[in-house]
Amino acid sequence: QVRLVESGGGLVQPGGSLRLSCTASGFTLNEYAIGWFRQAPGKEREGLSCISGSDSNTYYAGSVKGRFTMSRDNAKNTVYLHMNSLNSEDTAVYYCAADISSCHRRMNYWGKGTLVTVSS
Repeated sequence: QVRLVESGGGLVQPGGSLRLSCTASGFTLNEYAIGWFRQAPGKEREGLSCISGSDSNTYYAGSVKGRFTMSRDNAKNTVYLHMNSLNSEDTAVYYCAADISSCHRRMNYWGKGTLVTVSS
């Protein structure tokens, strides 16, 4: 059925870059709102970026705007999160989420997450 699978996480040095991928199956990705979230131990889940399916706008949280860039490849049914200038505060499990309606904090479908560790 509906499935989202994240990939691309791993260990990266401070100041480095990393690209995360989210591949969808069971539905057409460009018909949904797709967002990226993250959660670190002891912290609340944080919304990072979202592409609205209705108006094609891309939204970014203030904490990552200018450093992170979200993109979409319709042919591959995949969205990406390009992360630059990473620091230790970016260490977290990153999740991809989707909703048929719009970008919001409580999306209906979630992937299992991919771990990003920023350390020297």
